[in-house]
Amino acid sequence: MSEAIKALNNIRTLRAQARETDLATLEEMLEKLTTIVEDRREEETSSRKEQEQRQAKLEAFRQKMLEDGIDPAELLAAVGSSQPKTKSPRTPRPAKYKYTDENGNEQTWTGQGRTPKSIAAAIEAGKTLEDFVI
Repeated sequence: MSEAIKALNNIRTLRAQARETDLATLEEMLEKLTTIVEDRREEETSSRKEQEQRQAKLEAFRQKMLEDGIDPAELLAAVGSSQPKTKSPRTPRPAKYKYTDENGNEQTWTGQGRTPKSIAAAIEAGKTLEDFVI
């Protein structure tokens, strides 16, 4: 909540500010605030009416389907199965390079991502990446 809204929501703060403001300004502020509240009420009412109409339409469709002998759950299952499946995870990339790590274990690297420390050290020492090709 912003500081201005907090101040408007606190009766003590409002009274303190009202003492420093003339009555005409307070009445003007009240009129503007009343307009804002009325607009908000209208928005809430129209939104609620739209939601109720939507629910009524959905219920009417549901009743029509039940009259025709169609179970809504059955329809959802049929529609759900015709939707495209999500992509399956891609297969891992094959390793291109083989090297021995600091612990003496043989490891492989696809060539993607960060270069392993052992390969980077060997390249700095004068070897080429082709020396590690599988």
